Amino acid sequence: MRKCLFMLMIMAAPVLSFSQQDAQYTQYMYNTMSVNPAYAGSRGALSISGLHRSQWVGLEGAPVTQTFNIHSPVGKSVGLGFSVVNDKIGEGVNQDTYFDVLFSYTISTSEEGKLSFGVKGGGHLLDVDFSVLSQYVSELNAINNIDNKFSPNIGAGIYYHTNKFYLGFSVPNFLETEHFDASSNSNESASFIAEDRMNFYLISGYVFQLSDSWDAKPAVLAKWVDGSPFQLDLSANFWYNERLTLGGAYRLSAAWSFLAGFQVSDSFMVGLAYDREVTDLGNTSFNDGSFEIFLRFELFKNLDKIISPRFF
Repeated sequence: MRKCLFMLMIMAAPVLSFSQQDAQYTQYMYNTMSVNPAYAGSRGALSISGLHRSQWVGLEGAPVTQTFNIHSPVGKSVGLGFSVVNDKIGEGVNQDTYFDVLFSYTISTSEEGKLSFGVKGGGHLLDVDFSVLSQYVSELNAINNIDNKFSPNIGAGIYYHTNKFYLGFSVPNFLETEHFDASSNSNESASFIAEDRMNFYLISGYVFQLSDSWDAKPAVLAKWVDGSPFQLDLSANFWYNERLTLGGAYRLSAAWSFLAGFQVSDSFMVGLAYDREVTDLGNTSFNDGSFEIFLRFELFKNLDKIISPRFF
């Protein structure tokens, strides 16, 4: 049904345009570097992480996202990182791959406070193949496929944190790239335009000590892009003995989420999340919700310097 609607949408209008949002994450509190380059090196260790998200499981052609991040401090004030994000929709009809090199510079603002400035540069590969559609029709021949089209990408962010608080603002991509412009099509009367627009992120969280064994960590992520709905994620996680994490989240007018995580060791952490839509889409029999799994492994230069695992 989604594929049929997608084709009808294309054929119904001679000129159609939309803005593209970046991939979304429920475990954004662990995946910060994917949206804010200033986070690079902030954990004080070589940190390697990966995330897989299957959205709207049961719905054919629903988005599937993977991220891979590696970053580390280099010297006292500099952090370096490398990030890859792969986002696929329509069972291969549309696939976006982002790869970036990140640089951050950190200054101390107080005994505990640190302020980091980050930039990143890289590229975006866009692959679109309409022939993958099971109901492919000849009318779509007026729109050319795209074979791993490269577009440059630059972004920036700022990130402040203490041992218990963090606040960040970022724009992962400043360049607005248009695809499917009329000049690239054999039939200029039927133009389909997809535009990558600037996504703005605001992220924050705080850790409250409830007892000797329990900590509470509320967090918020606000995301907005021109031409798309404002997105607000609110979460509350509870941390037991700095090992087990349980919590819930709410995405404004979109979904409820359940989160769980386990710090297997000082170096290895596993996180899981499940989303259930609150829209009409969530009530359908073919939508079993969205799932995420997050893995992180860290290498410390001196294990004696570890006081406790960092929550964020």
